[in-house]
Formats: sequence, structure tokens, C-alpha cells
Amino acid sequence: MTREIIAILRGITPDEAAPICEALITAGISKIEVPLNSPKPFESIAQMVLMAGKDALIGAGTVLTPDDVARLSDIGAHMVVSPDTNPEVIQATKAHDMLSYPGVYSPTEAFTALRNGADGLKFFPAFKLGTDGFAALSAVLPDGVKTYAVGGVGPANFADWQAVGITGFGIGSNLYKPGRDLRDVAQRAADMVAAYDESFSA
Repeated sequence: MTREIIAILRGITPDEAAPICEALITAGISKIEVPLNSPKPFESIAQMVLMAGKDALIGAGTVLTPDDVARLSDIGAHMVVSPDTNPEVIQATKAHDMLSYPGVYSPTEAFTALRNGADGLKFFPAFKLGTDGFAALSAVLPDGVKTYAVGGVGPANFADWQAVGITGFGIGSNLYKPGRDLRDVAQRAADMVAAYDESFSA
């Protein structure tokens, strides 16, 4: 089973990057992003890229400009996650042969993202959209589009989102936040993976 969980490591520092990355991969999470409003994010991402090799897709979140996309490509990142639907960022991401996951909330944003080459859609804030809102919106999306709920999601509601057809999740503070112990993050990751497997194995 390919687990569509994107770990969002907002606030991580370079000295934590490799150990946290290793713990997440060991738990079964293979998509990891460092938001660019974290301390020295490009340094952390570069360390994770080296540590992970082919075992995980490493990228950045909160990517707002094509210049940031180019810099990510230079350090070997694999994916770009944004809080908004910016056609220039999506197009730059695809031009650099990386995966593009822009943030969307409405049908207009979703289709704008897809027309510009997005590989998947990040529905944010998911807790405001809700499963009913997502179910209604997803009815008009093309078959096979990858969709991720981000914001206010976790093991307790994985099954609810799976029931309305979500592909996966972006998990931030439920998994990692600054100051959290490595063992705590590792246990949260293991619990997250177990809940995902239970919800999506049926």
C-alpha cells in the first residue's frame, strides 16, 4: 500500500532534519515537506534529501515564488507544496520535473491548479471545508485526481475522510511541532500510519 501521508515539519531546524526524517521513513511515511517559513529551510531540506535517498520524496511547503522552486530543484527536492493556487509556481515546479501540490478550497482554484499541471490538490483548511463540502466539490473533479486534506485532520477522522474519497492527508502539528521529542514524533508517526492503514485497507 502506498501511504498518501505528507508530513509537514513546520519549524524544524537543520540539526533535527536528518533524525526526524529517518524516524518518519522508518514509520512508513515517505512524503515529507519543510515549510519555507521554518528556520533555514533549504539547509534542512538538503540534509533530508541526502539522508532519504530514494526512500522518500522530500520537498518544501509554503512555496510562493518560482525563484524558490528553482532553488529547491538545485538542492534535489522532489515536491512543491503551496498554500495557494499560483499558476507560475505550478508551471515552474513542473518545468523542474517536481511534483506540484497547490493549496485549493474552491472549484475555481481546483480546476485552475489542474489546468496548470498540478499533480494533486491540497484542500486547506480541511476542517473548515469539512467532509460534506469536500464530497460535494469532489463530485465535479476529474477521475483519478489526488486529493489531500490538510488542517485539522488526524487519526481520529481519517476514516471519515476516506469515506468521502480523499486520497490522503497533510499532517502538521499532530505529528511534529518545534521542541517535540524525537521518540514522541516517531510514536505519533507509527500511530498515524496504523490509523491510515486501518482506514484505507478496506
